[in-house]
Amino acid sequence: MTRVWRLLGWTFALLLLAMPVVAVVNGWIGAERWPIRTLALQAPLKLVDEATLRSTIAPMAQGGFFAVDPVAIRQSVAALPWVDAVDVRKRWPDRLEVRLTELRPYAHWGEDRLLSDDGRLFVLPAGLATPLPRFDAADGRVAEVIAFHREARPVLVRVGSDIRELRLSARGGWSLTTVDGLQVELGRNDALPRLSRFARLLPTLGRDPAGRVLQRADLRYTNGFALTWGEPAAAPTAPPASSNA
Repeated sequence: MTRVWRLLGWTFALLLLAMPVVAVVNGWIGAERWPIRTLALQAPLKLVDEATLRSTIAPMAQGGFFAVDPVAIRQSVAALPWVDAVDVRKRWPDRLEVRLTELRPYAHWGEDRLLSDDGRLFVLPAGLATPLPRFDAADGRVAEVIAFHREARPVLVRVGSDIRELRLSARGGWSLTTVDGLQVELGRNDALPRLSRFARLLPTLGRDPAGRVLQRADLRYTNGFALTWGEPAAAPTAPPASSNA
């Protein structure tokens, strides 16, 4: 019986010793003595809202230095829109460092999403305005659209133009609109070779003697293409001459 009481006594003593440690680690006590005073966000933020980031971290840092769980913070921050990677570290005695990298937007996808350069789709952050091109295709063809854009864009850039919109239809037909508003139908087969041949003529076509504006080019022909021209831009009207009485 004496051995049982001795064992219970030692167990109780160990519990008394362990309880303060458990309490500190869980933030039950010690938050005032070892608080987190500095939250360092070591990243230039463009898409991730800093206020949202801080409000996500703050509740998990209230228990004090020893109670902060870097893994839990990392998981919560990683769930925010446009966060790619997160690293969280505690620095004695009162500093919490959060490093993060953002996803890099590559294009608009449809009306309300953005596409990252590694092919992930995200909801368009409110109020974000970007000069990115717009892609329109089924979600399952993201990789195909990115690959085509990376090959087609230099073809137009070399002749002083660029892609404003790129579309891939359900039947696999490609079409695009340039930054100048020219609509180009490429079709399903040999889209890039067709675009390359046509792009070589763009500088010449842009100098129409009659002043007409090229609006649409249909390249879906074996030997040539069809062009649609707009009316010449109206010359500005000169203001009436003033006369002195």
